[in-house]
Amino acid sequence: MMDRDMTNAKALAADQRSPFFDRALIDALPVEHLCDLSIDLELGQVIPTPLGTRLTFVVKGGRFEGPRFRGEMLPGGGDWVSLGADGISRMDVRATMRTDDGVLIRYESHGILRYPPDGRQRLARGERISFDESYVRPTPRFETSDERYTWLCGMVTVGYGEYGPGRIDHRMFCIL
Repeated sequence: MMDRDMTNAKALAADQRSPFFDRALIDALPVEHLCDLSIDLELGQVIPTPLGTRLTFVVKGGRFEGPRFRGEMLPGGGDWVSLGADGISRMDVRATMRTDDGVLIRYESHGILRYPPDGRQRLARGERISFDESYVRPTPRFETSDERYTWLCGMVTVGYGEYGPGRIDHRMFCIL
């Protein structure tokens, strides 16, 4: 009885295969440049915990500029980084953006940071870790009810970036 049920389930699954999966794979996602973002940070607070090392960075300010919007990052947000035993940092950024025309936008970003083995020591010495030797991939989301910028709320956004002492620089793209 069990074998017949499994055979029927497999036949049903094969009959329901979507034509979508018969299409050729694309090798690149279509994207459009959203903005360049620089955030200035206070010195990090390092907090060892049983679950890993937590790092808290408070936002001092910053700027963003793109083809459709520009403005400043307001002081007071932060990046609550979780550093795992695997050496990978997981971002958890929350901040407020204010456009040049005065609109407030909630900014939230998660993502992955992977540095070379000596990367954290180099940052502590005041060095910048370049894009070519790191893996910095933010995945931001935006929230606002202002009609001029609600288009930001309905898109998937990805980026890449670099870190230096007291500063994050990200180039952001929306996936079309």
